Order: sequence, then structure tokens, then C-alpha cells
Amino acid sequence: MEISSKENTHFFSNNTILPVDRSSFKSESSSSKENQSCCGGIKIFLGALSFVYFAKALSGSYLKSTITQIERRFDIPSSLVGVIDGSFEIGNLLIIILVSYFGAKLHRPRIIGAGCLIMSAGTFLIAMPQFFMGRYRYERFPSTINSTVSISPCLQDKSQTPLSALEKSQAKINAGCEKEAGSSMWIYVLLGNLLRGIGETPIQPLGITYIDDYAVEENAALYIGCVQTVAIIGPIFGFLLGSLCAKLYVDIGFVDLDSVTISPKDVQWVGAWWLGYLIAGVISVLAGIPFWFLPKHLPKPESRKDSSTSSEQSKFIVEENKDQHTSYLQQVKFAEMAKDFLPSLKNLFGNPVYILYLCASIIQFNSLIGMVTYKPKYIEQQYGQTSSKTNFVIGLINIPAVAFGIFSGGLIMKKFRIGVLGAAKLSLGSSFFGYLLLLSLFAMGCENSDVAGLTVSYHGTKAMADYEQALFSECNSGCSCSKNDWDPICGENGITYVSACLAGCQASNGSGKNTVFFNCSCVGTFESSQSSSAVVGPCQKGNECPKMFLYFLVISVITSYTLSVGGTPGYILLLRCIKPHLKSFALGIYTLAIRVLAGIPAPVYFGVAIDTTCLKWGSKRCGGRGACRLYDSSALRYVYLGLTLVLGTVSIFFSVAVLWVLRKRSSPQDETLSANGERGACGTKSRKDHFVNSDQLIQSTYWPEKETRL
Repeated sequence: MEISSKENTHFFSNNTILPVDRSSFKSESSSSKENQSCCGGIKIFLGALSFVYFAKALSGSYLKSTITQIERRFDIPSSLVGVIDGSFEIGNLLIIILVSYFGAKLHRPRIIGAGCLIMSAGTFLIAMPQFFMGRYRYERFPSTINSTVSISPCLQDKSQTPLSALEKSQAKINAGCEKEAGSSMWIYVLLGNLLRGIGETPIQPLGITYIDDYAVEENAALYIGCVQTVAIIGPIFGFLLGSLCAKLYVDIGFVDLDSVTISPKDVQWVGAWWLGYLIAGVISVLAGIPFWFLPKHLPKPESRKDSSTSSEQSKFIVEENKDQHTSYLQQVKFAEMAKDFLPSLKNLFGNPVYILYLCASIIQFNSLIGMVTYKPKYIEQQYGQTSSKTNFVIGLINIPAVAFGIFSGGLIMKKFRIGVLGAAKLSLGSSFFGYLLLLSLFAMGCENSDVAGLTVSYHGTKAMADYEQALFSECNSGCSCSKNDWDPICGENGITYVSACLAGCQASNGSGKNTVFFNCSCVGTFESSQSSSAVVGPCQKGNECPKMFLYFLVISVITSYTLSVGGTPGYILLLRCIKPHLKSFALGIYTLAIRVLAGIPAPVYFGVAIDTTCLKWGSKRCGGRGACRLYDSSALRYVYLGLTLVLGTVSIFFSVAVLWVLRKRSSPQDETLSANGERGACGTKSRKDHFVNSDQLIQSTYWPEKETRL
């Protein structure tokens, strides 16, 4: 950025710019080009904004990686987890219009700094329940816990269990109920995520427009591309952090790990989900510090002073002071800014290309947000993978594919000098082929695990529709079992049983993870009536499942790349179809619509749909339905992928409509400038050349939390 050293010094000392005669400014600027520092204000802001993008992307992606952990820790269904995830968007909804419209006229760096502090406070709040709700309790038969009391799993005669042990166990359960009945600690997670949404709001609309306003025009696209590229690193670290924390037991540091009788492969396993939020909160605090020392305004580059793409902030100030040549207006009254709000809103919604593209984006983000939110759960349940491995795969494979796709889209736009019409075609083609590839995933699923009484009968045949009643059979009729328990064991016949009691086991040996059950009347092989043994934990999925998981990863990576290629062209289409002084406001409205109509509802109704595929629900200590323990793999695949594809197909139809409107506007009879002479028609020949030659075509797309849309 080319400004004189004298003006640069004056700027940093007063945080303002005194008006300078244009002719003298030009001569002074041209004579001091060699004296400009490479560490000017815009580059400092660029570095600070890149770090903030990294911080917000890390915390956002880490939340996605802990969805299943939160569900199990608080014993809640997927639909409620969807509400928690959507609370981030609600936080954005509360202030996005005010921030995007009024924030451009205020001290933008300090508003971003304040947002970082709020974001960190919300991140810390999410982790707080871990320190107040006591130790995590999971369902385990007493004999699998390190105990000297020998208890028969089948409990044919309740007198086998010492009375004192039963009374003590019941007393602990009752005490736990009294403590937990009046507490819903997941609310703190919801409120924390709400604060995260509020704090994240000003970062994108104010940060990007600040760079676009004060950077040299030929460098603006490069700077914004750098910010978005650095932001991709955030989700990679976020999911890798989620992978690491998922390996650690939730109460690490508070309990003796040798006493833990479940492993990360168990569906009841909960990792140290809270630890990552503490780390992310600290990073957010550090990211916000530099913005408190950055100025409100930067000297505008000489090449941008007469540009038609001047910012709405500069245009506003110039219009208010065009007859005044003494000083800049130091404070702007809100009433004066608000008077143009409704006309600006009417102008945006009167643009058919903007409206159609907005509708296409809303529906597509419903598809992508729902898919990405429950992608870890889908991989865990469909392919039998641990949370740690799932997060590792997403962070190390899928995220780089998204980053490469975004970069490729911008590179294609720049290399082939593609205009607005070409951008619409590229965006449409990307979506079409991406969802076409997604269709192939229907054939890459695993069959249901053989679970006696749920997916197969105790005789090895398919179970009846009434799953709960099918849990009881002649082989366990003499046992006093509960259908609400979930303490799976794997019989030597390869079938999983909901509990040792329901397997009809009469004896056990060992303790903890090494417990072996004997004389299990239901585990006898189908050819023989002899009783057999079983071990703690569910049986592994079929032999074909690891191969299917590999195919799924390959197609998933290609799909992620293909869908991401269309992001940058779509973003360019959005920016080039609105009047230049409405950029920040249009992005704010766009983001608001995505938050309200996609970010909030998509996780909820995806969660409700996924809950309908549950075969076995857990039970809370005080009664009531807890988190799902086992899903119907086939039904889950059809619901998860089917809902994603239906929404994606609808969005493609809107994209076709966008392309049709652009073709119509680019016809010879419509190739005229609008009466007011401003850019906004998005299809005139005179402006088309401007779009083709624009240096901002390399500019990366902004999707709300796009870094996790895989």
C-alpha cells in the first residue's frame, strides 16, 4: 500500500486521516514509493484477521467433532443436539443486521476484537458443565466392575446377590436421581454456543470489507484469498484436536483410569470433550488482542480514490462531507445512517439474480449443514469406527479436499477469465456432479450388526417389528432382566447380546474389560444346544465393512472437492450482481438468511429424522429416554443420504433459474446500463467486461462456517 511515511506516522498517532489536497497527495505519494514499509497497517490487519479466522474455524469444527460425545455425556437424543448446534446460528441472527450495516461506519477492528472476547467466553462456558455435573456413569453389570462380590448375570435367584450390595447400589441410584432431576446441564452448552455465534458475527462482514476498502485493488483478492486459505487450517486442527480428546476418557485426571471398564470402541465411551473447548477459548482470547490496537481508518490507496468500487463506508463519508474540506466527520449519527436502510433492503430484494441465488444457497446449505453435522455419527454407526478415528479422517482427508476445491475454483475463474455467466455455469456444474457422486454412497453401506432381539432373533433369523418385546426369549425366560439396560457382550457365535443377563449367562470370570461370561444359554450355536461363553463389548461388523469404509472415504473426498469448486464462482456471482456500495449489507443479509433458514433448522430436522432409525434407546438414571445406543444401519443410510440428496436436487433447480435469468439479461436487447448508471444489472455487456477483467476473481468464497462443510 503506497502512502507517504509522514502520513503513515500521523495516521498511527491519531487513528484518523486528515484531508489532503489530491494533487499534492499524488505527487508526494509518487515520490516516496521506495520508503513504504512492508509491515503497513493493512498487512498487520491481514495477519490478525487470518489468526481470527483460524480461531473461529478451529472452535466451530471442534464442536462438530464432539457432537456424539455431547450426546452421550448429557444422555440426549440427536434432535436436541441439533438444537444445541443451531444455537450458534441463533447468536448470529440476534445482531448480524446491526453489525453488517452499522458496523461498517464504526470502529471495525475494535468491534472484531470485542467479538473475539465474546466468542472465547462462550467457548469456556461450553466446557463448564464438566466441572459441576459429577463423574460420568455408564451402564455396566456389577461383575464387570472391579469388585470382589461374585454375582450371577442371570440373577435367577436374587438371593445370590448380597443384600447389602443391592441396597448400596439402589441408594447410590436414588441419590444420583435427586441430584440430577433438577439439572439440565446441556443448557450451558447451548448458551455457550449462542455466545460463540454472537462473537463470531462481525468477523467476516467487517473484516473482509475492511481489507477490500484499504488494500490496493490488485492486492485485495490476494489478501482475501490468504485469509480464507489460512482459515482452512483451523478445521484441520479442530478435527485433529477432537480426535486426540476423543481418545482420552472424559474424567481423565479425576478418576483412576484402571477402573474404567469401557474402551473407545464402546458406544457408551465419552472422550475428554471439554478439554478442547478450553484450548479453543484461550486461542480466541489471543486472537482478539491485536484488534484493540489497530486504527479505525487506514489511508486509502491512490489507485482506489476515484474507483467506482469505493466502499460503502467511504461513500457515506464522502457524501456527508462533499461540501466540507476541513476535516472528516468524527462521529456518525445512527439516525442518519438508518434512513437509507429500507431503500437499500428494497434494492437488494428487487434484484432477481440475488434472490434466486439466495434461495439456491439456502437450500444447498440445508443439505450441507445437515450432512456435515451428523457425518461423524454416520461414520461411527454405519462403519463401526471410533470417534477418534472418525475425527482424524475428516480432519486429515476431507478438509484439505475442501480447501483444494475452493482454491481450484478461484484459479479456474482467474486463468480462463470467466465472467458472471460462466461463474453461474461453473457453480451449477459443480453442484450437479457433486450430488451425482453422492448418489453412489447408497451402495457403500454396511449391513446391520447381528444383535439378538433387535436385528436378528435369538435363533439367528431376522427379528420381528416389535423389537423391545423380542429382547426376551425362552433362553432367558428364567432370568430377571431389564429391557432398558445396554451392556453388550459378544458371544462366540458372532452375535451381540444387549446384556449378559439377556444372553442367559450363569457365571462370569475376571473383572473390568477382561470379564468372560460362561454358561450363556442364549449363546449356544445353532447346530448345538450346548451353552457357550461371551466377552465384554459388542461384536465387530462384517468382514466387508472395512472395505466399504475405504470406498466411502474415496468417494467422500472426491465429492467434497467437487462441491467446493463451485464455491468461489458462486461468491463472485453474488458480489457482482449487487451495487458496490451495498457489498457489506448484501453479505450480511445473505449470511442472515443462511443462519436463519439453514443453520438453525437443518441440524434439528436432520436429528429428528436420524432419531427415527434408532433401534435401542438408553435409559437415564432417573427414568426417561436417553441417547440412542444402536441404529438401523440401512435406515440410517437412506435417511441421512436421501435427505441430503433431495435438498441438493432442489437447490440445483434454483441454480438453473439463476443461469436462465443471466442468459436473458445478457441478450442484446438488455445490454444497456440502468438509468442510475450504477452496477447492479449483473448482465450488461459493458459491465461484463469489467467482471471478466476483475482481479477479485481469485477471491475465495465465504460460507458461514464453510470450513466444516465437507
